[in-house]
Amino acid sequence: MFRILQDKCTGCGRCRMLKCGEKCSGCGACRLVCPEGALVPGRRDDTEYRVTVNSEDVRATGTVGDALEAAGIRVSDIPGEGGLFSPCGTGGCWACAVSANGRTVQSCVTPLEEGMDIETIPEPPLRYVSNFGPHTAGGVGTPFSEKGDGPVEVVCFAHGCNLRCPQCQNSQVAFTMGDTLLDPEETGMILFGVESIYRTGTVTFSGGECTLNRSWLSGSVRRIRELDGRINIHVDTNGTVLTPGYIDELVEAGMNRIGIDLKGRRLETFMGISGLSDPEKARVYLENSWNAFRYISEEHNGIFMGLGVPYNRALISAGEIAEMASEIASVSPDVQVTLLDYRPEFRLKNIQRPSVSEMLCVRDLMLDGGLRRVIVQTSEGFIG
Repeated sequence: MFRILQDKCTGCGRCRMLKCGEKCSGCGACRLVCPEGALVPGRRDDTEYRVTVNSEDVRATGTVGDALEAAGIRVSDIPGEGGLFSPCGTGGCWACAVSANGRTVQSCVTPLEEGMDIETIPEPPLRYVSNFGPHTAGGVGTPFSEKGDGPVEVVCFAHGCNLRCPQCQNSQVAFTMGDTLLDPEETGMILFGVESIYRTGTVTFSGGECTLNRSWLSGSVRRIRELDGRINIHVDTNGTVLTPGYIDELVEAGMNRIGIDLKGRRLETFMGISGLSDPEKARVYLENSWNAFRYISEEHNGIFMGLGVPYNRALISAGEIAEMASEIASVSPDVQVTLLDYRPEFRLKNIQRPSVSEMLCVRDLMLDGGLRRVIVQTSEGFIG
């Protein structure tokens, strides 16, 4: 069980969103959710449990994921490295799920038990999903021409994220499990049902990071496309785990809109914005996001793509924004780019939100870099 550091606690209630047993497995999920850093793991259960992993006898402490590693199975938060993909660390995405005593569980947060029988399984199409409803602002992958006074899309938010952005604007979803576990059939039917009320013509997957569980997302997109051949299906993503094969799969399933955040071009900038401390992991994630943009531009120019570029002088320089604009324009000068004014949020409350005039000056740098369609998010709304 986690401990609360009372001198840091502000009573925000985030700790009540955790699902933590009496014994501490050392999973570390509690450290992620609290904006004040007031939650720390309790005294770890150091019992060495005897378990089986794919019929092999193993001794391990901690979580099911620890037992997998003790059995020689690679557990990684970088896609395509083999073994088990375990990106979120909170149990929200279910990508790392295995069978334990006949039950499907998240290996990253499930504590070991004596005699536990663990079997690796294909990634289950399951995800904690919440907050189905209309959205008026849309995302970076929403055509600016469609934005008005009413809802422009119906959105669901998938729990769990592979980044640790200190200024995260949706941390209650990114760093928690959630309460409603859904498969693609259920997800698709709920989204489609809510859209039938608001008639937005577009449904959107957001998060957290909605791409972490590939089988769930592809299956959900496919189910919605089966229900309606004309509806717009929008994926809002940081792009860090997208690969050409994954993108092809989403397009084939029915995705026809995508918004990708490009959180910098220099590694040190990306690490600061994303909150990652491992340079190698950060490098892979950064290049994946840029490569996803290039691949879609070259191979899937029939779908609508928008890019999100963050700006706050405390996080990224105007010079780097100009460099990003030039590189984006060299690939696709007409792509819709939304310049996002990063504001004080979550654990980074000591920054100032950029003024409207500052955002417009940075927009001009992007236009000078060769981009033709730059939208600006400001404290006074979106400026096209």
